[in-house]
Amino acid sequence: MNVKIRKATKKDYPAILELIKELALFEKAPEKVINTVEKMNEEDDYFEALVAEKEDGEIAGMALYFFAYYTWVGKSLYLDDLIVKEKYRGNKIGTKLFNQVMQIAKDNGCKRLRWQVLDWNTRAIEFYKSYGAKFDGEWLNCDIENF
Repeated sequence: MNVKIRKATKKDYPAILELIKELALFEKAPEKVINTVEKMNEEDDYFEALVAEKEDGEIAGMALYFFAYYTWVGKSLYLDDLIVKEKYRGNKIGTKLFNQVMQIAKDNGCKRLRWQVLDWNTRAIEFYKSYGAKFDGEWLNCDIENF
């Protein structure tokens, strides 16, 4: 499938939010998505995104990321979401998005690229293993919400 990977613009936020909701449904937590297009517009200084755009203009996938600083290594890139619409999976769109995210990390002098994957998402785990990703079973996620 022919797609163009490009930086997302504000006009892509509705499609990105729909992809986020599709991912939440896949992860069995659709009720956890409280983000809105309006909030994305207000907070767009805090994230960047790539979209995979088909020739007809449809957004088939996206990668949302932000820069972070980790004390042990320094400047890093955190990939928050990488999602391809279910009907387009298997067409190397995720590979194209991930490769572009890695290139952005390299171009910006990042020392680490970090992300999370659910332990039951074997397809994604195998994909990341193909890149030589290390999986850390020692650290636990910690979140405080609604404070």
